[in-house]
Amino acid sequence: MSSAVDLVGRPFAVLESDPGSFTILLRKLGLQHLEVTEIYSIEPWATAHLEHEIRALIFCYPCPADSQRDSSASAVNFEEELADPDAEDVWFAYQLSVDACASQTILNVCLNMEDVSFSAQLRDFHNNTLKMDPLMRGLSFTDCSFIRDAHNSMARPVDIRAAEHALARTTLEYAKTLKARPEGYPAKRRKLGTPKKSQTKQSASDSQEREDTFHYIGYVPTHGHVWELDGLRTNGPLDVGELPQASGRQGWMDIVRPALQRKMHSVQGVADGRYNLLAIIDDRYEKASDALEMLKRERNALERRLDEANPDGWKDKADKELVEKADKVFETSLQSSAPGQTFVRDFGARKMELVMRVLDMPERNLDTAWGSCVRSAIEGKRAVEEEVTSAKRANTENISRTHDYEDFLRTFVGYMHRERLLDAALSSKKA
Repeated sequence: MSSAVDLVGRPFAVLESDPGSFTILLRKLGLQHLEVTEIYSIEPWATAHLEHEIRALIFCYPCPADSQRDSSASAVNFEEELADPDAEDVWFAYQLSVDACASQTILNVCLNMEDVSFSAQLRDFHNNTLKMDPLMRGLSFTDCSFIRDAHNSMARPVDIRAAEHALARTTLEYAKTLKARPEGYPAKRRKLGTPKKSQTKQSASDSQEREDTFHYIGYVPTHGHVWELDGLRTNGPLDVGELPQASGRQGWMDIVRPALQRKMHSVQGVADGRYNLLAIIDDRYEKASDALEMLKRERNALERRLDEANPDGWKDKADKELVEKADKVFETSLQSSAPGQTFVRDFGARKMELVMRVLDMPERNLDTAWGSCVRSAIEGKRAVEEEVTSAKRANTENISRTHDYEDFLRTFVGYMHRERLLDAALSSKKA
């Protein structure tokens, strides 16, 4: 959405740390084939089932206002502190916008991942900022309307209004200070970023009402190292550890686990459970759908072999229950039993290997292989439907959270007042 407000930069609103919302945000930012899931502990027993799927981690924790870094860091100082030569190839943006850390952390980690598909807009943004320093990337991020619109589309209307109100109040207060200065008084250097109430020193009454803000830090394996990406860290990415050579990202959790545990012990809010640990993984629906689609191809290949080997028919000799279920178990709420859409890039190569394996299979094993394929499809269909249900639930919750009910409530109360029902309703409430 382009408007006059974009010329000065609309504020970023606060977002809730919810895996379903973050998955939708990934899509809106233009990051495809990924999703976000919540991890309740960094210990091996809690991550074993996801060990080979986790592409990156996002740690969300309460960050006291007094511990926030001053946003007036200059570009010169930033470049001097960013001295690690291994970090030069890491895409990292310095956080300059209040409450933008959710989207910024997502981009900080995802733009460093390998084999990730971008939308055209995000690809252009990535290419345009590739040669920039982290400070200029932060400015570009703040000024990018499609990122800001995607971010704010996930916020509650009350949080968007609060962010705009805070920006307007800060602007008015700054204008008052300019008017109060004597003529010819030298102007102070303008700070980068707009401070808000929870991030600046306030009066005694304001400080009592102030609550901690939440901050996000990303962890991602890239360029042979594991990196901690904190937009508030003025000296850029932090090298957590070196990956074993030729291992890709395998085993990176063993490297990041001690560093993340130290980080969790050093910040407040972890002991009483006020934190979230989110993992970015490959899209589970796409993986489950591809697995079922592969079973469809296997079924077709097996049935062609069975038809060739049994011209008079073979279904009367097979398990009757499986024959009756065969068409239904390969059908989902989004796909028919016929071969449909696939997502993984090497699906065609895998299919050819499967077809060749079926062609080389002895005839005596075809019946058993067909029955095994149908039974596997039962589990495959269940996995697909679970992911569909989960996505629908997350989308419904997001719509309920982001819908603006103010117009409805104003109209409803107005009609109650017009029909002289409001006083009666208020009096019965008091009673």
